[in-house]
Amino acid sequence: MRAYHNINFQSKGPMSYPSSLLRPDRAAFVLLFVMLLSAGRARAQGTPTLPVVNRDWSSVEQTLGRKGTPQPGGVLKFGFPRGDMHVTIAGISVKPAFALGSWVAFAGDEGKESMVMGDLVLAEDEVAPVMRTLEDAGISVTALHNHLEMESPRVMYMHISSHGDPKKLASSIRDALALTKTPAGAVAPASENTPLDLDTTTIAKVLGTAGKLNAGVYQVSVPRLDRISENGMDVPASMGVATAINFQATGGGKAAVTGDFVMTADEVNPVLRALISHGIAVTAVHSHMLDETPRLFFMHYWANDNASALAAGLRAALDRMNVKKATP
Repeated sequence: MRAYHNINFQSKGPMSYPSSLLRPDRAAFVLLFVMLLSAGRARAQGTPTLPVVNRDWSSVEQTLGRKGTPQPGGVLKFGFPRGDMHVTIAGISVKPAFALGSWVAFAGDEGKESMVMGDLVLAEDEVAPVMRTLEDAGISVTALHNHLEMESPRVMYMHISSHGDPKKLASSIRDALALTKTPAGAVAPASENTPLDLDTTTIAKVLGTAGKLNAGVYQVSVPRLDRISENGMDVPASMGVATAINFQATGGGKAAVTGDFVMTADEVNPVLRALISHGIAVTAVHSHMLDETPRLFFMHYWANDNASALAAGLRAALDRMNVKKATP
């Protein structure tokens, strides 16, 4: 598969070159120099580039029966929203994009084994058959736990990880999902224009990071600044190691928030104190992975209150972590 590079040019004023550099035999050199210089400026200014997928994932897409979404770091991610589930918390109907989205993500270079990680959203009676199928296929279950509290019906989250042939990995995951009521087939694209009764501009300003609209939910992802690896392979932020913040409007300027903070051990209690002091309940603290470096802990949370006030509380927690924050 071809890799595409996004090269941006920006001039800060007229540029002139000695006539000797413009001779035909040196023209190619000048052009290459200008391109490299401009690309360097673009990276320094944080200009986004197209994600590069490092191998052909078509067999994985065919096996899973849907298209994946390219992510930064050469990752291809697949979503399996649990539209079949009808979950409520304190009278609030939980949208699939808010807290009921199973996903798996693949990474790896052509000619090498691939890595897959994921998080499967399961009903209680789906846990045992899914776990048995995955274990029989050699896919590791790295965690099983709650993310929420007081939800009805009860929802469990199963984190998975494995290395190997991507098509075989995809086939095993497909077989496991077939034992659940997860809707099959391609997922309709989430509308970026879904009306949302929230001031997302203010939320982004308070958090210091802009998010995106996804099926009625405002989603923010904040990557860590550390290099994260697992069994010697780099784990890009898009494989579940970025802090996730989701807002679902509940009316009158209020929102429910949930997600997870991705922390090192020394950050856990400072983040916990910041959330609690702002009225945000911590619903779980646990691991999602087994062999990652540095060791990471995941803190899930819940609140339903004024959206701007909650954003301030979440920002206070982010300020206690080694994460990337940039004013949008």
